[in-house]
Amino acid sequence: MRTSSPIIRPIVTEKSSLEQGKGKYTFLVQKGTNKIEIKKAIKDLYGADVAKVQMMVSPKKERMIGRGYALTKRPVLKKAIVTLKGKKTMDPNKFKDSKKSK
Repeated sequence: MRTSSPIIRPIVTEKSSLEQGKGKYTFLVQKGTNKIEIKKAIKDLYGADVAKVQMMVSPKKERMIGRGYALTKRPVLKKAIVTLKGKKTMDPNKFKDSKKSK
């Protein structure tokens, strides 16, 4: 079992901000996580019920410079798009305070 959260940070771009109105939130997650761990982490951190989790891995991007020297421009990233149940919304930058709920 993992002791730290599988969620690294929320991704806030123009496209993800438009999707937040539909109840879809995008997060950067650790590479070894699965959908079940992300569902549990969203429930623990934000107190929101998750309907669906979609995951994607963006490959690393390299560019060739000179005579075969490869420069890495972007590392491998894993993103998760979380859809909440019903018409509920949440603020992805604010976490639920676990001390107040206990």
